[in-house]
Amino acid sequence: MQAALDELRREVGDDRVQLGELIVLGAGVKLAAIQSQHDDNAAKRRRLADRVRARATGADFAAATEVRASGWARP
Repeated sequence: MQAALDELRREVGDDRVQLGELIVLGAGVKLAAIQSQHDDNAAKRRRLADRVRARATGADFAAATEVRASGWARP
């Protein structure tokens, strides 16, 4: 944290850094990152649901049926 503040002070050219402004900016960046992750997760869920509805899951149904019939898996 000290290194980041030192770099900011050098860039701004002032030893005084507005803590409130940093908190607001940091909170905004953190919120944007969280919302982006939520959006990404929702998009992944939609793509998976679309694949399931289209029966394009990539699963080998013949192999699954064989495993179930031969008793290799629980019913």
